[in-house]
Amino acid sequence: MMDLSNLSPTPGATKKRKRVGRGPSSGHGKTSGRGHGGQKSRSGYSRRFGFEGGQLPLNRRLPRRGFNHTERHPLTEINIDILCEYIEDGAEVTLKTLLECHAIKKSATGVKVLGRGEVTKKLTLKIDAISTSAREKIEAAGGTIELIATPIARAVKNRKKGKGK
Repeated sequence: MMDLSNLSPTPGATKKRKRVGRGPSSGHGKTSGRGHGGQKSRSGYSRRFGFEGGQLPLNRRLPRRGFNHTERHPLTEINIDILCEYIEDGAEVTLKTLLECHAIKKSATGVKVLGRGEVTKKLTLKIDAISTSAREKIEAAGGTIELIATPIARAVKNRKKGKGK
């Protein structure tokens, strides 16, 4: 009869653990497989990640590439099709309402509506910026658009005109 008392692993499935420093007859006596002397033979030794023995590490040999400009994308972009998924018919769309319904992330400082998709609802938008195709689609569906002059929206507008930085 089969029960827990007569279970055993299959032959070759388990190995005896290596017992180091238990005399010369064990095969791992004296230096315990650590070699003769040096920093790595001592207890408590650990080198930092990426250390290459004093050679200039790979992460310092390779050039640094890229640049993330903090003001490159100040507005969060959202397309019309996603907007229609999250917002009910006749609702007022602001940055606050988009954050509340989780259509955009909390890190958003402003919103720009883009024109992908079809407008299926009559929307009232109070946003920072809008593309021309999105404006045409929303107005054709009977919606209204009010652009808010936030500092970020003004900066984007001025950058397009060639003013500012």
